[in-house]
Amino acid sequence: MALTKEQGQELVRLARTTVDAFVRGDDIANPEYWNEPFLRETRGTFVTLKRLDGELRGCIGFPYPVKQLGEAVMEAAMSAAAYDPRFPKVEPRELDGILVEVSALTRPEQMEYSSAEDLQKHVRIGVDGLIISSAGRSGLLLPQVATEYKLSSKDFLTQTCLKAGLPADAWLKDKVLVQRFQAEVFSETSPRGKVKREMD
Repeated sequence: MALTKEQGQELVRLARTTVDAFVRGDDIANPEYWNEPFLRETRGTFVTLKRLDGELRGCIGFPYPVKQLGEAVMEAAMSAAAYDPRFPKVEPRELDGILVEVSALTRPEQMEYSSAEDLQKHVRIGVDGLIISSAGRSGLLLPQVATEYKLSSKDFLTQTCLKAGLPADAWLKDKVLVQRFQAEVFSETSPRGKVKREMD
């Protein structure tokens, strides 16, 4: 179900208040029952934290619909702030210099393809996110990553392989499992400021 702008704003506010409280060590209110039906939907989600210059500061989430959206956003927000292995924990002094972004995902679907060239043609830049899995490894890139870094479909497949810890050309040589998904993305325009829908 598509989210309204107001629902997207609520998701970002939820992620922001969770990050602020968690990093400062304050109590985090986690309702047992969400009043808004869309927060009770089971959806995959990612929370991304960025510095004001656009540099990544943390990104964690749930690729598959295993939790209610409200709960998933809160857990992903805390994990992005403290448990992304690429970064140290966010410090309280950093909070005013961080932008919060929430991506609500569709269910990943397996892509069927006959060749590497065929696969490349089916990757829609700016629309699809990718999950590539092989040999017990898996990597995911959100659809906005391809847009932000101006990646071609070939580059996007390559970078997703690298994210999975696979050789860059694994998608060319091996029969890897490729899944795609779409995302509704909402982000702050300034810390605790207005929220915009991305990729309209």
